[in-house]
Amino acid sequence: MLKNKSRKPIEIKIATVVAVSAILHDSDPMALEAALQEMTGGTADFFDNEFAVIDVAALGPDRPPIDWPQLITLLKKYRLNAVAVRNAPAEMEEGIIASGLSIDHVVAARQEPAAAPPPPAAVATAPRPAASTMIIDTPIRAGQRIYARDADLVITATVNNGAEIIADGSIHVYAPLRGRALAGASGDTSARIFAASMEAELVSIAGVYRTFENGLPPEQKGQPAQIRLSGDRIDVLSLNSASRN
Repeated sequence: MLKNKSRKPIEIKIATVVAVSAILHDSDPMALEAALQEMTGGTADFFDNEFAVIDVAALGPDRPPIDWPQLITLLKKYRLNAVAVRNAPAEMEEGIIASGLSIDHVVAARQEPAAAPPPPAAVATAPRPAASTMIIDTPIRAGQRIYARDADLVITATVNNGAEIIADGSIHVYAPLRGRALAGASGDTSARIFAASMEAELVSIAGVYRTFENGLPPEQKGQPAQIRLSGDRIDVLSLNSASRN
Protein backbone atom coordinates (compact mmCIF):
# COMPACT_ATOMS: atom_id res chain seq x y z
CA MET A 1 0.00 0.00 0.00
CA LEU A 2 1.38 3.38 -1.00
CA LYS A 3 1.58 5.94 1.75
CA ASN A 4 1.02 9.63 1.31
CA LYS A 5 4.55 10.92 1.91
CA SER A 6 3.30 14.50 2.17
CA ARG A 7 1.17 13.71 5.20
CA LYS A 8 2.97 13.93 8.53
CA PRO A 9 2.24 11.31 11.21
CA ILE A 10 1.26 14.08 13.64
CA GLU A 11 0.52 17.78 13.46
CA ILE A 12 0.40 20.25 16.34
CA LYS A 13 -1.81 23.28 15.92
CA ILE A 14 -3.11 25.95 18.25
CA ALA A 15 -6.65 25.12 19.36
CA THR A 16 -9.16 26.75 21.66
CA VAL A 17 -10.13 24.51 24.56
CA VAL A 18 -12.93 25.58 26.87
CA ALA A 19 -12.70 24.30 30.43
CA VAL A 20 -14.79 24.86 33.51
CA SER A 21 -13.14 26.06 36.72
CA ALA A 22 -13.50 23.83 39.76
CA ILE A 23 -12.78 26.33 42.56
CA LEU A 24 -11.91 24.56 45.80
CA HIS A 25 -12.95 26.15 49.08
CA ASP A 26 -12.29 22.90 50.95
CA SER A 27 -9.98 19.98 50.29
CA ASP A 28 -11.83 17.39 52.38
CA PRO A 29 -12.98 14.62 49.97
CA MET A 30 -16.21 13.97 51.89
CA ALA A 31 -17.14 17.66 51.84
CA LEU A 32 -16.39 17.89 48.13
CA GLU A 33 -18.40 14.75 47.38
CA ALA A 34 -21.40 16.10 49.30
CA ALA A 35 -21.18 19.46 47.52
CA LEU A 36 -21.01 17.87 44.06
CA GLN A 37 -23.93 15.59 44.90
CA GLU A 38 -26.01 18.57 45.98
CA MET A 39 -24.93 20.65 42.97
CA THR A 40 -25.86 18.00 40.42
CA GLY A 41 -28.88 16.64 42.24
CA GLY A 42 -27.55 13.18 41.48
CA THR A 43 -28.02 13.77 37.74
CA ALA A 44 -25.51 11.54 35.97
CA ASP A 45 -25.14 13.77 32.91
CA PHE A 46 -25.19 17.17 34.64
CA PHE A 47 -21.66 17.70 33.34
CA ASP A 48 -20.93 16.36 29.88
CA ASN A 49 -17.32 15.18 30.22
CA GLU A 50 -16.13 18.77 30.47
CA PHE A 51 -12.46 19.64 30.86
CA ALA A 52 -11.87 21.08 34.33
CA VAL A 53 -9.15 23.33 35.73
CA ILE A 54 -8.85 23.00 39.51
CA ASP A 55 -8.36 26.38 41.18
CA VAL A 56 -6.81 26.25 44.67
CA ALA A 57 -6.48 30.00 45.29
CA ALA A 58 -9.33 30.00 47.84
CA LEU A 59 -7.77 27.33 50.06
CA GLY A 60 -6.25 28.67 53.25
CA PRO A 61 -2.57 28.22 54.23
CA ASP A 62 -3.54 25.68 56.91
CA ARG A 63 -5.21 23.40 54.38
CA PRO A 64 -4.58 19.65 54.70
CA PRO A 65 -2.62 18.01 51.86
CA ILE A 66 -4.65 17.32 48.72
CA ASP A 67 -4.88 13.72 47.54
CA TRP A 68 -4.70 14.52 43.82
CA PRO A 69 -5.51 11.03 42.46
CA GLN A 70 -8.54 10.86 44.76
CA LEU A 71 -9.68 14.32 43.69
CA ILE A 72 -9.25 13.46 40.00
CA THR A 73 -11.30 10.28 40.52
CA LEU A 74 -14.02 12.21 42.36
CA LEU A 75 -14.35 14.78 39.58
CA LYS A 76 -14.35 12.00 36.99
CA LYS A 77 -17.26 10.38 38.83
CA TYR A 78 -19.25 13.53 38.06
CA ARG A 79 -18.01 13.61 34.44
CA LEU A 80 -15.46 16.36 34.95
CA ASN A 81 -12.07 15.64 33.42
CA ALA A 82 -9.37 17.42 35.43
CA VAL A 83 -6.53 18.60 33.19
CA ALA A 84 -4.69 21.30 35.15
CA VAL A 85 -4.36 23.16 38.46
CA ARG A 86 -4.42 26.94 38.71
CA ASN A 87 -2.89 29.15 41.43
CA ALA A 88 -0.90 26.29 42.90
CA PRO A 89 1.94 27.23 45.30
CA ALA A 90 5.38 25.84 44.50
CA GLU A 91 5.20 23.10 47.13
CA MET A 92 2.15 21.60 45.40
CA GLU A 93 3.63 21.39 41.92
CA GLU A 94 5.55 18.13 42.29
CA GLY A 95 2.46 16.22 43.46
CA ILE A 96 0.29 17.82 40.78
CA ILE A 97 2.64 16.86 37.95
CA ALA A 98 3.11 13.35 39.38
CA SER A 99 -0.67 12.92 39.17
CA GLY A 100 -0.67 13.69 35.45
CA LEU A 101 -2.06 17.22 35.74
CA SER A 102 -0.57 20.36 34.24
CA ILE A 103 0.22 23.60 36.03
CA ASP A 104 -1.92 26.43 34.67
CA HIS A 105 0.21 29.52 35.08
CA VAL A 106 -1.83 32.72 35.09
CA VAL A 107 0.31 35.76 34.36
CA ALA A 108 -1.14 39.01 35.66
CA ALA A 109 -0.74 42.10 33.55
CA ARG A 110 1.99 44.44 34.80
CA GLN A 111 0.56 47.37 36.68
CA GLU A 112 1.72 50.74 35.44
CA PRO A 113 1.85 53.70 37.82
CA ALA A 114 -1.37 55.65 37.68
CA ALA A 115 -1.05 58.81 35.66
CA ALA A 116 -2.29 62.07 37.07
CA PRO A 117 -5.77 62.83 35.68
CA PRO A 118 -5.93 65.64 33.15
CA PRO A 119 -7.88 68.76 33.98
CA PRO A 120 -11.61 68.45 33.28
CA ALA A 121 -11.43 70.58 30.13
CA ALA A 122 -8.96 68.12 28.59
CA VAL A 123 -11.01 64.99 29.26
CA ALA A 124 -12.45 63.46 26.11
CA THR A 125 -14.42 60.25 25.69
CA ALA A 126 -12.71 57.95 23.22
CA PRO A 127 -15.05 56.04 20.92
CA ARG A 128 -15.44 52.42 21.98
CA PRO A 129 -14.21 49.99 19.32
CA ALA A 130 -16.86 47.79 17.77
CA ALA A 131 -17.09 44.37 19.42
CA SER A 132 -16.23 41.38 17.30
CA THR A 133 -19.16 39.14 16.42
CA MET A 134 -19.41 35.51 15.30
CA ILE A 135 -22.52 34.75 13.22
CA ILE A 136 -23.84 31.21 12.75
CA ASP A 137 -26.66 30.60 10.27
CA THR A 138 -27.04 26.83 10.64
CA PRO A 139 -28.70 24.77 13.41
CA ILE A 140 -26.47 23.67 16.29
CA ARG A 141 -26.93 19.93 16.75
CA ALA A 142 -26.70 17.82 19.90
CA GLY A 143 -23.06 17.25 20.81
CA GLN A 144 -21.83 20.35 18.98
CA ARG A 145 -19.99 23.12 20.83
CA ILE A 146 -19.56 26.63 19.45
CA TYR A 147 -17.16 29.09 21.12
CA ALA A 148 -17.02 32.78 20.15
CA ARG A 149 -13.66 33.80 21.59
CA ASP A 150 -13.36 37.51 22.44
CA ALA A 151 -16.65 38.07 20.64
CA ASP A 152 -20.43 38.14 20.82
CA LEU A 153 -22.23 35.15 19.32
CA VAL A 154 -25.24 35.53 17.02
CA ILE A 155 -27.14 32.41 15.93
CA THR A 156 -30.07 32.63 13.51
CA ALA A 157 -31.05 28.95 13.69
CA THR A 158 -32.15 26.52 16.40
CA VAL A 159 -29.82 25.45 19.19
CA ASN A 160 -30.89 21.89 19.91
CA ASN A 161 -30.93 19.93 23.16
CA GLY A 162 -27.46 18.64 23.98
CA ALA A 163 -25.69 21.47 22.12
CA GLU A 164 -23.49 24.02 23.87
CA ILE A 165 -22.84 27.60 22.80
CA ILE A 166 -20.22 29.76 24.50
CA ALA A 167 -19.14 33.36 24.06
CA ASP A 168 -16.79 35.72 25.84
CA GLY A 169 -19.38 38.40 25.09
CA SER A 170 -23.17 38.20 24.83
CA ILE A 171 -25.22 35.54 23.05
CA HIS A 172 -28.14 36.27 20.72
CA VAL A 173 -30.26 33.38 19.41
CA TYR A 174 -32.97 34.40 16.92
CA ALA A 175 -34.59 30.97 17.14
CA PRO A 176 -35.36 28.40 19.85
CA LEU A 177 -32.56 28.02 22.41
CA ARG A 178 -32.79 24.50 23.82
CA GLY A 179 -29.24 23.59 24.77
CA ARG A 180 -26.66 25.13 27.07
CA ALA A 181 -25.67 28.78 26.70
CA LEU A 182 -22.65 30.28 28.51
CA ALA A 183 -22.02 34.00 28.03
CA GLY A 184 -19.25 36.12 29.54
CA ALA A 185 -17.03 33.02 29.53
CA SER A 186 -13.92 35.09 30.27
CA GLY A 187 -15.56 36.80 33.25
CA ASP A 188 -17.64 39.60 31.69
CA THR A 189 -20.46 40.01 34.22
CA SER A 190 -22.29 42.46 31.94
CA ALA A 191 -22.78 39.86 29.22
CA ARG A 192 -26.33 38.66 28.51
CA ILE A 193 -28.15 35.87 26.70
CA PHE A 194 -31.07 36.69 24.41
CA ALA A 195 -33.36 34.16 22.75
CA ALA A 196 -36.40 34.45 20.53
CA SER A 197 -37.72 31.30 22.20
CA MET A 198 -36.18 30.50 25.58
CA GLU A 199 -36.09 26.75 26.26
CA ALA A 200 -32.55 26.38 27.62
CA GLU A 201 -31.31 23.44 29.68
CA LEU A 202 -28.60 25.50 31.39
CA VAL A 203 -27.48 29.12 31.22
CA SER A 204 -24.42 30.82 32.64
CA ILE A 205 -23.10 34.36 32.90
CA ALA A 206 -19.43 34.78 33.92
CA GLY A 207 -19.39 31.33 35.51
CA VAL A 208 -22.59 31.74 37.55
CA TYR A 209 -25.06 29.19 36.23
CA ARG A 210 -28.67 28.17 36.53
CA THR A 211 -30.32 24.96 35.36
CA PHE A 212 -33.91 24.32 34.34
CA GLU A 213 -34.44 20.64 35.14
CA ASN A 214 -38.18 21.22 35.44
CA GLY A 215 -38.30 23.69 32.57
CA LEU A 216 -38.92 27.42 32.68
CA PRO A 217 -42.09 28.88 34.15
CA PRO A 218 -45.03 28.48 31.72
CA GLU A 219 -45.22 32.23 31.09
CA GLN A 220 -41.58 32.27 29.93
CA LYS A 221 -41.04 28.92 28.24
CA GLY A 222 -40.87 29.33 24.49
CA GLN A 223 -41.16 33.11 24.79
CA PRO A 224 -38.64 35.84 23.91
CA ALA A 225 -36.45 36.32 26.98
CA GLN A 226 -33.08 37.47 28.19
CA ILE A 227 -30.72 36.13 30.83
CA ARG A 228 -28.62 38.49 32.92
CA LEU A 229 -26.52 38.40 36.07
CA SER A 230 -27.72 40.31 39.12
CA GLY A 231 -25.13 40.01 41.88
CA ASP A 232 -24.69 36.27 42.22
CA ARG A 233 -28.16 35.46 40.88
CA ILE A 234 -29.21 34.59 37.34
CA ASP A 235 -32.37 36.44 36.30
CA VAL A 236 -34.71 35.47 33.49
CA LEU A 237 -36.48 38.51 32.05
CA SER A 238 -39.29 38.46 29.53
CA LEU A 239 -38.67 40.63 26.48
CA ASN A 240 -42.42 41.16 26.19
CA SER A 241 -42.87 42.71 29.62
CA ALA A 242 -40.99 43.89 32.71
CA SER A 243 -41.79 40.68 34.58
CA ARG A 244 -38.94 38.82 36.27
CA ASN A 245 -38.59 35.30 37.47
